[in-house]
Amino acid sequence: MSRGAFDSPLAKLRELAYKRRETEPEQQMNATLSPIDKAKFAAARRAVDAVEDGMRVGLGTGSTAAWMVRCLGEMVRTDGLRIQGVPTSSRTAALARDCGIPLATLDEVKWLDLTIDGADEFDADLNLIKGGGGALLQEKIVATASDQMMVISDAAKEVATLGAFPLPVEVVPFGWRTTKALVEELLIGLDVMGHEAALRMNGDHPYYTDEGNHIIDLSLHRIGNPRQLSMVLNQVPGVVENGLFIDICDRVVIGQPDGSVEIRDINAATVEHDRIDFCESENLFRDELS
Repeated sequence: MSRGAFDSPLAKLRELAYKRRETEPEQQMNATLSPIDKAKFAAARRAVDAVEDGMRVGLGTGSTAAWMVRCLGEMVRTDGLRIQGVPTSSRTAALARDCGIPLATLDEVKWLDLTIDGADEFDADLNLIKGGGGALLQEKIVATASDQMMVISDAAKEVATLGAFPLPVEVVPFGWRTTKALVEELLIGLDVMGHEAALRMNGDHPYYTDEGNHIIDLSLHRIGNPRQLSMVLNQVPGVVENGLFIDICDRVVIGQPDGSVEIRDINAATVEHDRIDFCESENLFRDELS
């Protein structure tokens, strides 16, 4: 195994599962994972309890969603869970295949029972900013083609007002500078605090999404009317989609570093509390360690 094999959070949990054979699991969890990692894992572990046999499940993209994919993979391998996963990015698809999750396209399944994904921000109405991982277009298509969307998050992602996280806007490469200028001009008349727009880069080159588009990140600081902003942005020629998810999320699962989780259901107007035992992660990566 290479020196850098345990650099990522997921690799750290694999290291945890290996070391648990010799030492106390709680000590290893505390020593190996950061508080944010533990919170993300707790949320993901609790969220997959909603997945039932035979479901068609949208698989989100990002660091928190990766925990969820690993947990689902364990359920498929050890519990015989039968699902069809529809990934929201090529990165998620590759991870899901590694975990043994059967995959299908959205065109093949047509409609989904549940999508589980992360978020960059969410507010009290479960409106979201997504797209920090560059997959907002496919994420929004998959989420809106689902009976329910569940967001998994750590508590730091909850905000009183959206906008602290830069809002991603996916644009076609053709004439992107003109599109950017039109968006900046549009922002002047809207209820936002900032008006800066920047092309997302990948090193020295523009970032490309799975659909071959660019992303312009808007530093707005505060979004006074997310619904209005979402509607007007999508009217700009060259804009494909924006990262505001309005009236799409049904439930949010918020994890804490101690394993406690809070589940909010906006439709049922309920709030539940639960706790995840980190010891349950013992077999999560057993196949990879054997």
